[in-house]
Amino acid sequence: MSQPSLRTILVIRRGYGRRYTDLPVDELTEQQIVIDCTGGYLRPEHIDLRVDDLVYWRKQERYVGARISQVQRDGHRLIALLSDTRLMPEDFFPY
Repeated sequence: MSQPSLRTILVIRRGYGRRYTDLPVDELTEQQIVIDCTGGYLRPEHIDLRVDDLVYWRKQERYVGARISQVQRDGHRLIALLSDTRLMPEDFFPY
């Protein structure tokens, strides 16, 4: 039986640098990120995602980048809406 792959994101904050490396997410699309904290000790308010943070993730062999445009925390879920989603050049590496 194969296990599902772990989806993670890299978060960079302007003026700060890397905020998170390999932050696990439950849902990831080009429009939103969802982190579900149900059943764990971590709560949405413990995760420091902010508007204008830059996020990157791997899609096959290339990076995809986006900007967080809105962050919602409801109950046990954090939902970050994304904008300016784009496929990065082949030689891109997020520093």
